[in-house]
Amino acid sequence: MRVQCDRLGPVPKLVDHHERRTLLADALLRVAATRGLMDVSLRHVAAEAGVTAGMVQHYFRTKDEMMVFALDVVAARVQARLDDDPEADAPRARVRALLVQLLPLDDDRALEGRVAVAFHAYAAARPAVAARLREDTAGMRAAIAEQVRRAGAPGALDPERAATGLLSLVEGLAIHVLGGHVDPDHALATLDGHLDLAFTPV
Repeated sequence: MRVQCDRLGPVPKLVDHHERRTLLADALLRVAATRGLMDVSLRHVAAEAGVTAGMVQHYFRTKDEMMVFALDVVAARVQARLDDDPEADAPRARVRALLVQLLPLDDDRALEGRVAVAFHAYAAARPAVAARLREDTAGMRAAIAEQVRRAGAPGALDPERAATGLLSLVEGLAIHVLGGHVDPDHALATLDGHLDLAFTPV
């Protein structure tokens, strides 16, 4: 005997849990960009996302757990922007494409930049978050060092130090752009000058 579907009642809507967690992470990033992370609570995130505090606690048991997921979201977005860059083939171009993503050159990257500064301050007293930041930084440093090594340029004599210098430079430039000390064009020109030092053959 066949049963008509409409006799079974409405089909429950499937919940995309990753999408919902990402929604909450987005809310966290927006709140953190304006309030800083030390003052952010699960209640603030719930209000920003338009959901109940109970829902936030359903997906994230602790604030630190939510912070680490937010880092994953930002990293995924940076990777997606890199994947959309058709010119990032040569070693120098690949490194430049990565580092440019860390500069606050548009609204999205400015928000990510403000949150990055807040994350570093927050992680100083949060071992779990600090460990994740170290892991992400080590991964970027290794990726840059590998490209310097492949290029066989002067920086390849010590790729790790070249990578550390470039990454530290961009993090400092990002703070200067966010603070209005330099404009984005100046930051890009400074970055390109240091990339030349690392990648231009003798």
